[in-house]
Amino acid sequence: MAGEFLTIEETASTLGVSTRHARRLADAGAITRIARGLVDRGSVDHYLASQRQGRTRTWAEHTAWGAVALLSNLDADWLGAAQASRLRSTLRDITDVDDLLTRMRDRAQVHAYEAHRSAIPRLRDQIAATDLGLLGVTHAVDESVDGYLAADELDQVVRTLGLRADANGAVVLRTTGFDFDRARCLVATTTAAALDAATSTDPRLRGVGHRTLSDLLEAYR
Repeated sequence: MAGEFLTIEETASTLGVSTRHARRLADAGAITRIARGLVDRGSVDHYLASQRQGRTRTWAEHTAWGAVALLSNLDADWLGAAQASRLRSTLRDITDVDDLLTRMRDRAQVHAYEAHRSAIPRLRDQIAATDLGLLGVTHAVDESVDGYLAADELDQVVRTLGLRADANGAVVLRTTGFDFDRARCLVATTTAAALDAATSTDPRLRGVGHRTLSDLLEAYR
């Protein structure tokens, strides 16, 4: 396995950032954590190359969710006509899935927690979770939680359910300030499922997500 991964400290040194910033990049999915304290070397190399080239800009939340809608053959009626036209053109020009993932990164902020077993069912009732079944993936039967939540609800959920911040926790909450009724509908799409899968720590799931996004981009052209 040597050579395939970096420790957080090595990642920080390679990127020229603090270890704290390196952990934030891993939490946000900009680089791929493959185990506790270990990061996929390839994801670090790709992130570093994209930063140096300066060729990819991250979209604002409402734009990123607009891209989810367009790739899902849905209307993005919150975008102005000119912005929607530019976004369609940009999507047709994207050929690299990693470029798309970078642009989409700010659609939500990623927070990781540990939770008591009794809190898991209540959490699942409050979030909007992507459907991995749309990718042909069977859902794991465990006590992990991964889903979207309105940003203004996060503090209350954390307090009420006694969540404890933990970068390697089994609870992942993706918060967005975008209109959550719209976001909930978009989370239910294959596009959203593929985006989450493509930044998974599971190599198999990550591969499925990448392939699905590649197919979606190809179909959009």
